[in-house]
Amino acid sequence: MSTTQPASAYFLDDTKEKPVTHTFSVLVDNEPGVLARIAGLFSGRGYNIESLTVSETEHEKHQSRFTIVTTGTPQVLAQIKNQLERLVNVHRVTDLTVLGEPLERELALVKVAGKGDKRIEALRMAEIFRANVIDASTEHFVFELTGRISKIEQFITIMMDLGLIEVSRTGIAAISRGAKSM
Repeated sequence: MSTTQPASAYFLDDTKEKPVTHTFSVLVDNEPGVLARIAGLFSGRGYNIESLTVSETEHEKHQSRFTIVTTGTPQVLAQIKNQLERLVNVHRVTDLTVLGEPLERELALVKVAGKGDKRIEALRMAEIFRANVIDASTEHFVFELTGRISKIEQFITIMMDLGLIEVSRTGIAAISRGAKSM
């Protein structure tokens, strides 16, 4: 009996490339169905969207900008970019990560309940993280926090011990540094 693998794509050698996370900026026509086509591209090929934000950014041209964060091997990321560029209504696709360290920020609303020492500690930590109190009662706070993903994650982790109730996050908004542009 032979110990060699069959000649099939499923048995290619194990020289696997390490997955990396990239941020794409996609300029599209602001029309019904564009979001569904982009989401369908990802789901139909088994790609995951880690973060997705979209809003109309060029009102006169009726164009919207998607910011999509996804993870894959360099080959998969190149394939995602190429497939996005071929979609109808897509004007431009920019891999912000390839351009170099994009500026990325996220907004989070964090609801925390607590009394006594936990309440005082939650307020103290919010001050350290530069979170704003946007709603308060005698038993809860809602904090507004903007920053890098790591900052948001760290704040949420700390608030878990102090009475975290609920979190709402916007997803990543990103733009390239310096004079570089879409």
